[in-house]
Amino acid sequence: MKIAVIGTGYVGLVTGTCLAETGNNVICVDIDEAKVQKMQHGIIPIYEPGLDVLFHRNIAQQRLTFTTDLAIAVQEAQIIFMALPTPPGGDGAADLSYILGAAKDISKLVTEYKVIVNKSTVPVGTADKVQAVFTAHTDVEIDVVSNPEFLREGVAVEDFMKPDRVVIGTGSEKAKKLMAELYAPYVRQGNPVLFMDERSSELTKYAANSFLATKITFMNEIANLCEIVGADVDAVRKGIGSDDRIGKRFLFPGIGYGGSCFPKDVQALAKSADEHAYDFQILKAVMDVNEKQKVVLVDKVLKYYKGDLKGKHFALWGLAFKPETDDIREAPALYIIDHLVKNGATVTAFDPEGMKNVQAILGDKIKFAKDQYEALAGADALLIATEWSVFRNPDFERMESSLTNKVIFDGRNLYDLQKMIDLGYYYNSIGRKLVD
Repeated sequence: MKIAVIGTGYVGLVTGTCLAETGNNVICVDIDEAKVQKMQHGIIPIYEPGLDVLFHRNIAQQRLTFTTDLAIAVQEAQIIFMALPTPPGGDGAADLSYILGAAKDISKLVTEYKVIVNKSTVPVGTADKVQAVFTAHTDVEIDVVSNPEFLREGVAVEDFMKPDRVVIGTGSEKAKKLMAELYAPYVRQGNPVLFMDERSSELTKYAANSFLATKITFMNEIANLCEIVGADVDAVRKGIGSDDRIGKRFLFPGIGYGGSCFPKDVQALAKSADEHAYDFQILKAVMDVNEKQKVVLVDKVLKYYKGDLKGKHFALWGLAFKPETDDIREAPALYIIDHLVKNGATVTAFDPEGMKNVQAILGDKIKFAKDQYEALAGADALLIATEWSVFRNPDFERMESSLTNKVIFDGRNLYDLQKMIDLGYYYNSIGRKLVD
């Protein structure tokens, strides 16, 4: 099939590349000329494990191409995916200007039947708004389909190639047939393609992310309570996770959720509920708790240093909001840095993939190290904000020789408590016994 993908961010580029991998001819469109030129020369603008192999293979086999020319893409494609940003506006509602603007541009170019697919995460009713744009600008028959993505950064390629489920919202039998044909290669093992109406499809995405964010937040609240009452959150996590009704995933406590999806999706769903005069109290509590959890590690640091961080220097391991990505959007590490610096401290950070993106935002506000051990030089303490695998089994003797004091504040609970006792570290983690 001939496919166009409008937008080459994390979702758009993975979608386009993975669709090409099953034999489709895919043309990806972006307004950023420099970015398009890089991709045309085989340079991937994002870090996503496993994407490079598929990306280069499909470029070499001429199934995956890139352009800034929307007209060419629209003319050639049977199905047009819109994978555009929907950032939160000032009131928390999803900003649909990119989606609706692209729809208007496409509507002026279509000359025959097309399926227009909303791949972006959008509020309930967006498909109707996109349809209205086309109705206002063209008489050509089109179908607008809602097809939300469920891609986890770090394993997005695997998620696309072997999805748990594919959700497609459409009332058109013609569009349904084309979408079923498109996704058939990805569900050969029997995972479902779930057809439903457009509004239910749109809400499914928000509901899924909001539920997972709620699960994370609940576990963080349990961890905070564990510290107060003297319980061990690891034991509690295992105890409730063994219940099939609850499940083991998303029960690891930490310093809050971040990234491009959970924060804006929870906010947008709560705002959408407000617009329909429904007070979604759980989501408001989730957002409130998560904001506090992002800086819980700073609270621990302030308590340890009796509120005075002036002249203190900290090493920070991890900048990305999660491992296996360079995405720093709403990353807890950024909030930690901001609070430390405002309290008079200095920071040297290391992250395997996220440093370039942070440096573009913070400039020389902090220092960046070439590796995790260089970051420790002269530091009064180490803070851990992202659970990269490379941080899980460090050389503690080497760490001791670099740190001014054997002090670690671990926002991801990477290390065994008994081991830290044996090594003689002050070790303060989340929801567990304080090693002092």
